[in-house]
This record gives sequence, C-alpha cells and structure tokens, in this order.
Amino acid sequence: MLRVGRRCAAAAALRRAAGGGGGGAGERGQESARPQAPEPSLLRFLVCPLSKRPLRYEEATNELINEELGIAYPIIDGIPHMIPEAARTTRKEPPAEGSEQP
Repeated sequence: MLRVGRRCAAAAALRRAAGGGGGGAGERGQESARPQAPEPSLLRFLVCPLSKRPLRYEEATNELINEELGIAYPIIDGIPHMIPEAARTTRKEPPAEGSEQP
C-alpha cells in the first residue's frame, strides 16, 4: 500500500514539473498567464542545431532566434524545442544564394 502512495506522489511531481499542473485552477491560471523563460545560464550554451551559431532570446515571443537563418525555435514550459521542424521562419523569403552579383 505504501508503494502506491509513493507512485502517486511521484507521478504528481512529474506532472507539475512537466507543466501538467495537478494543483487547483488558480495554479494553472498563473502558469499559462506568462510563458516560462529558460534558465539564463543555459542560454549562454545553446546554439542553433543547423548553423551551430549562438541564438538570441526574444522575450516578447518566448523564442530563440537565429538571425542568420531567419528561424525561431519555440520555448515551451521553459524547455527550448530546438528541432528544425519545430522552428518557424521569421523572414518572408530566405535570401537567394548568389543573388548579389558584382
């Protein structure tokens, strides 16, 4: 019987850590009201998986921006989702290679 209680407590802790809540409606309302920014010390080490260049954190959109490639990676529940397929484009049209001819 004690094991079941520990499992339930562990599951509730995992849900809270993952942003699943488990608390009252007041707790959930506060979490969804403002996006959770990543740990500032972590931002120094994050680089774009495509270009291996540093990323800029944009607080207004809660994204990590790669200016060079014109893409933005979302941050969900404080976790950067740095999968190229999850990124959105920030430019309407990428620059064409060799477009600047002398």
